[in-house]
Amino acid sequence: MDSRTILQGFEWYLPADGQHWRRLAESAVKIKQLGFNGIWLPPAYKGVKGRNEVGYAPYDLYDLGEFDQKGTIPTKYGTKDEYLNCIKALKKNGIAVYGDIVFDHFMGADEKEDVSAIKYCPKNRNEAISGEEEILAWTKYTFPGRNKKYNDYIWTWKNFSGVDFDERRKDHGIFNFERKGWEQQVDQENGNFDYLMGCNLDMDYPETVEQLDKWGKWYQELTDVDGYRLDAVKHIKFNFFTNWLLNRRKEKGQDLFVVGEYWNGSIGKLVEYIDRSGAIISMFDVPLHYHLYQAATSNGNYDMRNIFKGTLAQERAEWAVTFVDNHDTQQGQSLESWVPSWFKVQAYALILLRKAGTPVVFWGDLFGIPSRNIDPVGRQLDLLLKIREDLAYGKEMDYFDDPDIIGWVRTGTLDQNKSGYAVVMTNAQAGSKKMTISAIHAGKTFIDVLGNCTEKVILDQTGSSLFPVKDGSISVYIEEELVRELNKIIV
Repeated sequence: MDSRTILQGFEWYLPADGQHWRRLAESAVKIKQLGFNGIWLPPAYKGVKGRNEVGYAPYDLYDLGEFDQKGTIPTKYGTKDEYLNCIKALKKNGIAVYGDIVFDHFMGADEKEDVSAIKYCPKNRNEAISGEEEILAWTKYTFPGRNKKYNDYIWTWKNFSGVDFDERRKDHGIFNFERKGWEQQVDQENGNFDYLMGCNLDMDYPETVEQLDKWGKWYQELTDVDGYRLDAVKHIKFNFFTNWLLNRRKEKGQDLFVVGEYWNGSIGKLVEYIDRSGAIISMFDVPLHYHLYQAATSNGNYDMRNIFKGTLAQERAEWAVTFVDNHDTQQGQSLESWVPSWFKVQAYALILLRKAGTPVVFWGDLFGIPSRNIDPVGRQLDLLLKIREDLAYGKEMDYFDDPDIIGWVRTGTLDQNKSGYAVVMTNAQAGSKKMTISAIHAGKTFIDVLGNCTEKVILDQTGSSLFPVKDGSISVYIEEELVRELNKIIV
């Protein structure tokens, strides 16, 4: 199947032992065998918390675990050389690598500066709550530990539009610099959501744009990554990344896979961003994630016919990057909306066994989250991945005609031996659904590869039958002899 299946190659609570790049390199063969052909790696540069930084509070973009800064040489995940070796190992095994880019803010400045600023209301960033006054802000980045290697630019307050702390008064707030104002081409939550945290990068300041482009050229040539995951794009000028990404494409000499994180449950917001950013950035399907969460936490009252209503998978399938959970939605994080374990397999079937969208599997679901005593989803997820890789061919037909029990089929094709399947699921009581796979499967016996239903289903001359499902469960029906083959592969 010529499609992407991406692994999010980390979770928030990975041990801060500097060994993750090594572990990933050693796991490259296994990751490929599981059915992945792409991986999203965490931010690789030095962050404000040094070895304890997950990556979303960047300090020095040029420090990939090479310099003694913020109390450490390695990042949480390892050293620069280990990062580059990890990328090579993954690519050698046919796995495309996507770098995580955080361009919204810097944190952990080296020096303070006096700057004129206006304080704004946190809940309404259009409302000034002070006059213009001089504050003392941590805004000067000299990177002494790197000593100008790779780049000698000094970042000052001019590169930023605001901060959240006045050192002189020990005042926590939202401060906008020198009548710069807030960027208007951003999400309008809180009146204006240009400012998120730290030193907010000013994308209207030419030197900021120039320096980010220089870094991008350096990073692309150094790592040879195959694409990018862009963090917090709702807070960044909507069209900023257009030229930046076109330059990276030119340097790579081919298209790049790019997905942006715009955290909003409104399909309209995501479609607007796709259009305004030049249609070269896919988007995480946040509305679908919330539908999956609601279906799993509604005590059976969610109407399953609406699972794709108002989602990118339905409205802009070619730009939809689908997911069940990620590092932000996992337990204890800022956007916690964890899909409970009983519904995980249903949720993954809805992204892995469908045509629409590019699915991303979360590290914590595949390998567990030991620090939170969360087990991996297990063998059934492994089976879904292999079904996607080996059997997801032919046309797709939906049977979304009941509020509790929904299903769909992939017809399979004659040139892909034994391809095709039927999926039926419910978030409520047991039942069954009559569906037609295809006449090319007439008379064949199909059984539930997940083992949730044990009865065999024999297709009639049209390739149709009644497919049962148990309470709050899912069944995926494939040809009987294929089940034995898959069971040999997946222990």
